[in-house]
This record gives sequence, C-alpha cells and structure tokens, in this order.
Amino acid sequence: MAKYFITGIGTGIGKTLISAILTEKLKADYWKPIQSGDLEMSDSLTIANLISNKQTTIHPESYRLTQPLSPHLSAKLDGIQIDLNQINIPQTENNLIIEGAGGLMVPLNEKELIVDLIKKLNVEVILISQNYLGSINHTLLSINLLNQHGIKIKGIIFNGDENLETERFILNYSKIKKLGYIPSLLNIDKSQIMLAGNGLLI
Repeated sequence: MAKYFITGIGTGIGKTLISAILTEKLKADYWKPIQSGDLEMSDSLTIANLISNKQTTIHPESYRLTQPLSPHLSAKLDGIQIDLNQINIPQTENNLIIEGAGGLMVPLNEKELIVDLIKKLNVEVILISQNYLGSINHTLLSINLLNQHGIKIKGIIFNGDENLETERFILNYSKIKKLGYIPSLLNIDKSQIMLAGNGLLI
C-alpha cells in the first residue's frame, strides 16, 4: 500500500484540503504526526468531517501541542521537546496520507526540521503548490531541498488560482510530474471533496 507525506511550499497552502481529497480518493488512512494548536478543531477532526468512505482510520497524533505556533516553540511552551524517535508510522493495511506542518524547513526542535521527519519516515512526498507571485521560487526551492535529501517526489498538486504559465515553467524546469490542479473551493463539504479527487492522477 502507498504512503504519501503531504507537504507544501509554505503555510496555509492547502495541505489539509488536499489531504482530505487524497484520503477520500484513495480510501486511505490519515495521520497528522504533529498538531500545533487548534486542538478542538484539529486537522484530524477536519479530515474526519470531510470524508465519506468507511474504510479510513484517523490515527492519533504523536504530538498534540497547545499553541498555534511553530512546533519547536509550541513544544517548548508546553514543556516538552519533540523527539523524532517517538514518531512512528502507524500500522495499517490501507493507503496512508501523512500531513506535515507548514513547509519543509519548519523546525521541530533545535536541530531537526520537517524534512528530517520525512527522511526518518522514508515515504514519498506529494508537494502542494499554490499560484501566487513568488510561488515559482518557493516551489523550486522545495523541490531542490527534497532532491538534496534524496527524498522521492511523487508529484505536485497545484491549487488556488490557476496560472498555466507558472505551472508550465515549474514542471518543465523540475521534471516533476503534475498530479493535478484543485481550484479554490467554496462551502467545502463531503460531496465537493469526493468530486475534487476525480481529476487527480494518482
């Protein structure tokens, strides 16, 4: 079964929305290793409210931090330190969607970043890109970092406002596969999540 780590070129880039779409499409399990803040409406709860299939298991977070801050700081304020050795892929016979926190260089402790967690988990990455001024730079920097660390990239999903020239340049330069495009969704519900996955090449 496939295991994919969902990361983005920045924060607020659409990771949770696309994680929901992928979880539904693949009838996958979902796991958010680190939740920083918003514990009463966590990403895990959001996913649970957006999917329709009965096969998905939402696995508990390894760390539930109380403050909506960078994980390293939120953990510090909670009086703990994130230990990558305590973050292990849950056992499942289903496909698994793993959602990261922020982008690749988000710190988890004083020495380790999200990219180090991906390496530790040894899974493929699906990179979420959003079209805005500067997104070419941010997307290519993210791809370059993943390549430097020897992390396999399954492909890119673009979302938000469509910009075909931006997408063309990123795909041509990086040689990374486009898995699809998700437009901005209003009044997101289960039916939209189900339909949005139809165009994804995965």
